[in-house]
Amino acid sequence: MKTKEEIKQLLDYLQDSSEKDLKFNEAAIYTAFEKGNNHQSLAIKILSIFGGILASLLFIGFLFIAGIYDSELGLLLLGIPLIIFGAFITKVTDNILLDTLSISAYIIGFILVGAGLLQMKTDENLVCIILILIAASALFIVRSYLISFISVLIICGGFLFLMMSNNSFNLIHIYISLLALILTFIYLKEPKLMTFNKAFSQIYDSVRISLIFCFLAGLYLLGRNYRLANIVEYSFEYFWISSVVIILAILYVISHLFEMLNIKKSEQKYGIYALSVLILLPTVFAPAISGAILIILLSFLVNYKTSLVIGIVAFIYFISQYYYDLHYTLLTKSIVLFCSGILFLGLYFLTHKKLSSDEKI
Repeated sequence: MKTKEEIKQLLDYLQDSSEKDLKFNEAAIYTAFEKGNNHQSLAIKILSIFGGILASLLFIGFLFIAGIYDSELGLLLLGIPLIIFGAFITKVTDNILLDTLSISAYIIGFILVGAGLLQMKTDENLVCIILILIAASALFIVRSYLISFISVLIICGGFLFLMMSNNSFNLIHIYISLLALILTFIYLKEPKLMTFNKAFSQIYDSVRISLIFCFLAGLYLLGRNYRLANIVEYSFEYFWISSVVIILAILYVISHLFEMLNIKKSEQKYGIYALSVLILLPTVFAPAISGAILIILLSFLVNYKTSLVIGIVAFIYFISQYYYDLHYTLLTKSIVLFCSGILFLGLYFLTHKKLSSDEKI
């Protein structure tokens, strides 16, 4: 971690190495530095989220044992203030206990409001839309890491619920395709997004990691299609849609990797494109695998270690799930496993060779 002295040395170095007269707001830089040091690590935030979820479930159990579910008005009168309290308490302080309390209150509030509306015989689709709108409002108003994370999960989870409850599970291909495009955009345009809008920069990290989980949730549901087909109306005719979008996104990411790896010759680029298409083509039958590959490539490109680990774990899981999925023949599974292995070995040797040559230079 940098100290103030190191920051001062860095500013002096930039000033000396520049031909122009640079002026820095050192007071603002030091203030931001101190504020950044006080921020909790991602692991602590994740523990806060899961701690809040567990506490929420226990508290909800207590409330229902106490019989509060008998009063629709009581559920709403308790749920709405809890949402407001949970959303805005994080703006007061970054204390870990208050963070857990805010997450608990926020989640409990949504559960109580949803239960109250359902008790009032409100249509479940309308209830879901109301909760999505509340979460979206909190996302744009509060600008808190934890609240933004939970809000995005509620929004995406709401859309998944609407698809399944209305027997429109085929729309999951649109859901996955949109998330693949959004993730590709926010990863590749990270510098511009961080500087374009101050409000969005405050929730960028939480939105990015929550979208990763939402994307993986959609891929998981799609990967379990042989079971879901017995529960919801699902057609395998549109199975290729999400796969094609993800593969195109991967090819676009590879074009950005050319710049990082200093690949300039057209012959090399076209050869890599052709090899990538050839290797990724079998994953049309397994969009979950290509989706995990997309996460890995995006994370590698921007050096985001958290989602890189998540992508690797997801890739291993989806490979295992695909192998034991009896919907496909053993030959098809073997081809996908073989091609995926070649892809990663090729990427490893290519990046290792390029990075080693850069170090020698």
